[in-house]
Amino acid sequence: MLMRTDPFREFDRLAQHMFGAASPGTWSRPAVMPMDAYRSGEEFVVEFDLPGVSPDSIELDVERNVLTVRAERRPHRADEVEMQVSERPLGVFSRQLFLGDTLDTERIRAGYDAGVLTLRIPISEAAKPRKIAIDAVQDRKEIDA
Repeated sequence: MLMRTDPFREFDRLAQHMFGAASPGTWSRPAVMPMDAYRSGEEFVVEFDLPGVSPDSIELDVERNVLTVRAERRPHRADEVEMQVSERPLGVFSRQLFLGDTLDTERIRAGYDAGVLTLRIPISEAAKPRKIAIDAVQDRKEIDA
């Protein structure tokens, strides 16, 4: 249902391990956006952690079967502040998901609550299991030997 690809994820993990700190996203290089994905009944659910992100700064786009989620977290403090510790990433967060043909991308619903973006993607009718009726053939002809 969901094909996941992120060619730089392992590289980011290695760099994070080597240098001992997470590298926050910048406006030129997106930060990692953690997610969970699961099937719940007749829909596929994807949840993204975006704490501190304004709902107005979240963009969702679907082109063919590629879903792109983009969000931006900007600092909301005055410029004259002298920062002592800054561990929360700022900037652009971006993620692309390759959705399978079994999902109905025309009816995606999105909600944002408590810093979690939740997408609900219905399973297409063509992909749902269904029973197939078997027609019995009644016209048997006997062969004379």
